[in-house]
Amino acid sequence: MYYLSPNAKVGENTKIGYYSIIEDGVIIGKNCSIGHHVIIKQGTIIEDNVEIADGTIIGKLPQKSANSKTTQIENNLICKISPNVRIGSNSIIYAGATIEEKVFIADLVTIRENVIIGKGTIVGRGVCIENKCKIGENCKLESNAYITAFSDVEDFAFIAPGVITSNDNYVGRDPERVKHFKGVIVKKGGRIGANATILPGKIIEEDTLIAAGSVVTKDTKPRKIYLGNPAKEYKDVPEKQLLENQ
Repeated sequence: MYYLSPNAKVGENTKIGYYSIIEDGVIIGKNCSIGHHVIIKQGTIIEDNVEIADGTIIGKLPQKSANSKTTQIENNLICKISPNVRIGSNSIIYAGATIEEKVFIADLVTIRENVIIGKGTIVGRGVCIENKCKIGENCKLESNAYITAFSDVEDFAFIAPGVITSNDNYVGRDPERVKHFKGVIVKKGGRIGANATILPGKIIEEDTLIAAGSVVTKDTKPRKIYLGNPAKEYKDVPEKQLLENQ
């Protein structure tokens, strides 16, 4: 048994699991699989051949704490899931997120409002992508990575497990900080190793490699390897590892 609003539309051959809730104005395409205990919030659009596993929430409206400086409550936010997307169990995708074709989203992922995720990207278990981010095509964001608000990750980027990005040089104090929030930019083919930390507003240039555990405090040069705390230029990325040679 599940609840399907009389104002929702569901395409042929779509299956809905036990105790799921499909709210008003939802549109679900053909040949989709909706697991048990899934909640699809008002106005969400899900296109053909999408798989959503148990316990996931799609189209959740943002909530704002009294002290939040980055969250804005906006009306008429719509979550859109493109064809052939797969979403794991107990993930939350907010209203205002756009997930493009053939994206894979693992279990326990949070994707906030006003986020775009490009075609073919993989989002690993436990990843958090905060609001107002853009993730390019064919990226890999591995388990437990944190993408801070206002960040831009371009095509073919690789973000290893446990990577932390930040957007507030004032570390939560001083009203002046609101004027200077700035996420990170990872250019095309940039790679960041496990447990690295990227400070606010820093640019990881095209085909740059950041070694595991490094702390990036300055913009990088393209096609270079950086390592250490603070991260310093080490050597060129080997030719066979460059994106153009893959």
